[in-house]
Amino acid sequence: MVNLIRKSEVECVFSNRSLLGESPVWSSKDDCLFWLDIEGYSFNCFDPITRENIETKTNQRFCCMAIDSRGGFIVATENGFHKYNLHRNELTHITDPENDKPNNRFNDGKCDRAGRFWAGTMVEKGKQKNDASLYCLDSNYNCTKKYGGLILSNGIAWSPNDKVMYLADTRIPVVWAFDYDIQTASISNRRVFIEFDEDEGVPDGAAIDNLGGYWIAIPRTSQIRRYTDKGKIDTIIELPITKPTMCAFGGTNLSTLYITSNSYQFTKKQLEEQPLAGSIFALNINYQGMPEPEFRAR
Repeated sequence: MVNLIRKSEVECVFSNRSLLGESPVWSSKDDCLFWLDIEGYSFNCFDPITRENIETKTNQRFCCMAIDSRGGFIVATENGFHKYNLHRNELTHITDPENDKPNNRFNDGKCDRAGRFWAGTMVEKGKQKNDASLYCLDSNYNCTKKYGGLILSNGIAWSPNDKVMYLADTRIPVVWAFDYDIQTASISNRRVFIEFDEDEGVPDGAAIDNLGGYWIAIPRTSQIRRYTDKGKIDTIIELPITKPTMCAFGGTNLSTLYITSNSYQFTKKQLEEQPLAGSIFALNINYQGMPEPEFRAR
């Protein structure tokens, strides 16, 4: 039986008209939620106690990020991988593996538990050809292409035992599972984990709980869904907006689910009908997340 959580149980903790809220990352050290507004060109820090959000404007689109164990952040932008110093609002370029593809930008990304930063790209405009890829930035700042033939990379997550890696392509739309070797960062044995019908929405950003549940934002359906490690839905969270983008576990016990959302390219009517589109939502759930890994350089 599927557990249905009504939208009345979901709280809007930060009412905001962000354009493309994404990449929520909980910092246990700072007790805050870092997140990005890709199309709003901003890096954000949300304090759930005071409900204060500190926005820092950026000079390019930050698409995904991870906390750097040495301080600051690792970010993937429309122009590749960078170190980011928030206090100085300063980027240090690392590499851009797709500088020959001006119609591509990075999209979804996370660190694995060995401290490597994985990020995938997307095709932005025009014909949606499978010209995007998944990359891994290791502790020596070496960037390796791990998987190609994508259109819009999303949904990156790892099982609690580090044996399975998940990767979605929003445009297909499907979520795959791969065998994962955390020692060598190799992925193999691709198989379909979730396949979406036409009326089921599409996969976006994801998070994993300590039981192996895969929580994924489903734009167009106003839902976050939890899938078991067998690919079966067991929880649906209804939302007051149509386009959630990603979820992340946070709070003292990692039992609060934070959800970012999208208002980018909404019509005037859609904006009127969804006054909370672009906001951050939260709810306490009966599951516990996994600590968010940090990037670990040598």
